Amino acid sequence: MRHIYKTKLMLIVFVLFSLNCLSQTKQSKIFVFTRTCGYIHESIPKGVGVITELGLENNFIIKSSDDPRIFLSDELFSYDAIIFLSTTLDILNQEQQKNLIKFIQMGNGFVGIHAAADTEYDWPWYGKLVGAYFVSHPEGQPKATIKTLNKNSIFTNHLEDNWEIEDEWYNYQFINPNITPILNLDERSYEGGVNGKNHPITWYHEFDGGRSFYTGLGHLEKTFEDKRFKELLRKGILYATGQIKL
Repeated sequence: MRHIYKTKLMLIVFVLFSLNCLSQTKQSKIFVFTRTCGYIHESIPKGVGVITELGLENNFIIKSSDDPRIFLSDELFSYDAIIFLSTTLDILNQEQQKNLIKFIQMGNGFVGIHAAADTEYDWPWYGKLVGAYFVSHPEGQPKATIKTLNKNSIFTNHLEDNWEIEDEWYNYQFINPNITPILNLDERSYEGGVNGKNHPITWYHEFDGGRSFYTGLGHLEKTFEDKRFKELLRKGILYATGQIKL
């Protein structure tokens, strides 16, 4: 009888301790930056909406803006990760760039979506952070086959080995050799690819003290409605905030 009582007491203590730990878990804050100084993607509002939904479902706080002044504010450093959602061209001045560098070096995270690779071409540090720069894309948004490079990866264990989706397919230049590609475009499945057999379209890497996740998907509004992409994006955000440990 005493043994049963002791076991129940230990179970109650364990449950209370676990609940206390959960209550003390820091709620991640994520800033979605949408400034464009070039092409403006119509999918940006849809992307903000989907990311906001992911925040509600996964207990992280989302704020979005196209105002670069946050990069001169202490508010920047209250966030755990920043998302560049189809930003284009030169969006930060030198002082703002310095604070983004500081933000990453403090151990925070970055997520780049689609045209984040079409941004800050004259800033080599940024190119390495994102992992590559956009160079061209074929006409239209053709359906293409994506190859999942590692089905055992926490990022891609919800995906098939090969899957099809329509989007705008970026070709890349100055690909950072330190990235870890997790999705590769099969250039045989569409016309206009120039990267060859090794055409990464989604990747991650640790960089300069922080974490970076990038996906070239996201040109179309309907891409953000695709359950496979939404789950991929969710995991990328969790990695950037440090909630997914590799």
